[in-house]
Formats: sequence, structure tokens, C-alpha cells
Amino acid sequence: MIENIPEQDSDEELFEHHAFTADKGQQPLRIDKYLMNFIENATRNKIQAAAKSGNIYVNDVQVKSNYKVKPFDNIRVLFEHPPYENLLTPENIPLDIVYEDDDLLVVNKEAGMVVHPGHGNYSGTLINALIYHFDNLPNNSSNRPGLVHRIDKDTSGLLVIAKNEEAMTHLAKQFFDKTSEREYVAIVWGNVEEDEGTVEGNIGRHPKNRLQNTVFFGDDEDKGKPAVTHYKVIERLGYVTLISCKLETGRTHQIRVHMKHIGHTLFNDERYGGERILKGTTFTKYKQFVDNCFKVLPRQALHAKTLGFVHPKTKKFMSFDTEIPEDMQLCIDKWKHYVKHQEM
Repeated sequence: MIENIPEQDSDEELFEHHAFTADKGQQPLRIDKYLMNFIENATRNKIQAAAKSGNIYVNDVQVKSNYKVKPFDNIRVLFEHPPYENLLTPENIPLDIVYEDDDLLVVNKEAGMVVHPGHGNYSGTLINALIYHFDNLPNNSSNRPGLVHRIDKDTSGLLVIAKNEEAMTHLAKQFFDKTSEREYVAIVWGNVEEDEGTVEGNIGRHPKNRLQNTVFFGDDEDKGKPAVTHYKVIERLGYVTLISCKLETGRTHQIRVHMKHIGHTLFNDERYGGERILKGTTFTKYKQFVDNCFKVLPRQALHAKTLGFVHPKTKKFMSFDTEIPEDMQLCIDKWKHYVKHQEM
């Protein structure tokens, strides 16, 4: 089951693609099954092939796919080539540029576009497009050209891109210091009773599903990072609510995690369970109506609508606003029509 790591040739280097530490409460589980829960887009066949090729290590020892993961195991997946996300290729992909000058540009990203290459998404990303259209973009702390912040693949909306080192430093500091302004619009399941409110809760990686984040509180609070989301109701639409969210912090999946935490999962957010009917009736017609809404909006109902920051050179505050994208607006219109013609 376990083999010693073979000696490597002096000119052969292994690159780490994934690394995990098993939780203290981890029950014995085959490593191929374990890794399927932790690596996005991975199949069991691919994981078993990696193990057969000697690419999976536990506590610096090669293991086969039937190795049982134990608490605190240090698991690493190594290959002889660098991770594909580090091998950036320019691609001629059109960009919706809202604003541009010598220091920065503001892009309205469409839903479905990944911001930066990662596992399973090595091309067609915003960064692939940026390095095609712009030369010598500065790297951020994660070596991602031009990127000051990010939004999820299936979230649409505004991003600011730095075109030089000075702009990168200045803009990144604003996001770190929480002085930038960001407002999102979202459709969430359920009737949000309070007209406005604030969700505070430390966000970190879900202990059993690394593709999700979750809120940690009480004795587990230190497992997450502080996160604050302010929300306000725009319109109540029966079994869903249209809200705006302003972020004080920028944690991964923050709005998606915080709204689920207070019982209002984002509409059609598959990763967090919003692709099921969470509120409403049991009537077949209602189910058909919701399915039609899902088809119109085949992603989580979230749009980064406004973005504000101080320009790194002029020191003037700049604010940008976008229209709600067509797929999300069509979904909103369907709910408005439903509420108008139904006794809720």
C-alpha cells in the first residue's frame, strides 16, 4: 500500500499541484474518494491514474489509490510539470471595457468567464484575455497579471485591473484597507423580513467539502477570517427577494456563504444548494415555473453592479455602475409576473 519515494534525478523537479491536511476528525477513507471531495473537476479515474503513476504522497511517502486517509495526514499531489495555471497563454477574447486610462481599466465580466486559470480552467479566462490585449501587466502577490481582486466564474460584473506597479500597489491597499466600495445585486430564496441588516461571521474552508466555504463561530471562530456583509431589500417577490449587498471584506464566496448562513441561499447557486426549490408550493405548475427561471438564469443570481475606488494617480474617487445583465433581469421579470398573478 505504501512505498518509499524513489530517488529523483538531480535535474528532475516535482511540482506541487494540490496539498491538504486531513481534519482531526477524519474517518478512514480511501484517498481516491477523499481527493474527489477536495479537487474540483477531478474524476476517480484521474485520481487513480495519478496514484498509479506515483504522483500522490501522504506524509512524503507515495501511496496507492486504496490508501486510507487518517487524521492529520499531509496529502500532496505532485507532477513533473508546473500547474497549468502558471503557464499563461494570451488569447484573443473580447473584453467589455467600461473605462481605461494609462494606469488602470475597469472590466464588466460576463457570467461564465473564469477570472484566472485554475484546476480544470486553463484557458478562456479573464487573465488569458488581459495578457493578449495588454503588455507588461504587473503581477499581484499571487503572480496573476493585473488582477487586484476577483469575482466567481458565474458571477457577472465589475473588476478593476492595474496596468502598472504603482496602480497595483495603490489599488491593492484600498481593497486590503476596505476603503474600496463594492455593491452587488442578488436574488435569494425566501422573504428577507428585515428591510436591511448586517451579517458578520468568520468565513473559511468547509471542513468536509473544500469546494465550499462556511461560517465558523464560537470555539471554531478562529478557523475562518472575519467577514462583514451589509444587505438591503430592493424588492420582495414572493418566494424570493431581490437584495443589494455591500461588502466590507472580500472573502471567497462571501455573499453566497453569508446569505446561506442566515437562511437565504442565492437563487440557483448550485454549489450551495440554491438550485433546488427552497421556498414555495408543492404544485406542479410552480415547479415548472421555477425550472423555467433556472433555464433563463443558469447560474447563481449575483452581479457585481457598482465599484468605487480612489484613482492611484489623480487621487480622485471614481465610481462605476452597470445594468443588471439580461439573464438576471429576465428572471426578475418572471418573478414579478408570478407575484402579480398569484395569491401568495
